[in-house]
Amino acid sequence: MNIFIGNLSYHMKDEELADLFAQYGDVESARIIKDRETGRSKGFAFVVMPNDDDANSAIESLNGHDVNGRPIRVNQAIEKERSERRPRY
Repeated sequence: MNIFIGNLSYHMKDEELADLFAQYGDVESARIIKDRETGRSKGFAFVVMPNDDDANSAIESLNGHDVNGRPIRVNQAIEKERSERRPRY
């Protein structure tokens, strides 16, 4: 399952995020989204967990949890359809 994490500290690293979610099961990937030009965190991330039960447990436990002084938002990521007018490069 693909999980969205919002309201992250701008200083959090991918490895810290993976460790946080690994408490609930296997983590396939953990990626903090960064600005292309500055390389600075945008304050949100995506974690992929292969087991849906583990992922749901992580979502329930971590949503609203304080991480580095910020209450994070955690929920299942919703796939957006790509617009034909706005190509991705």
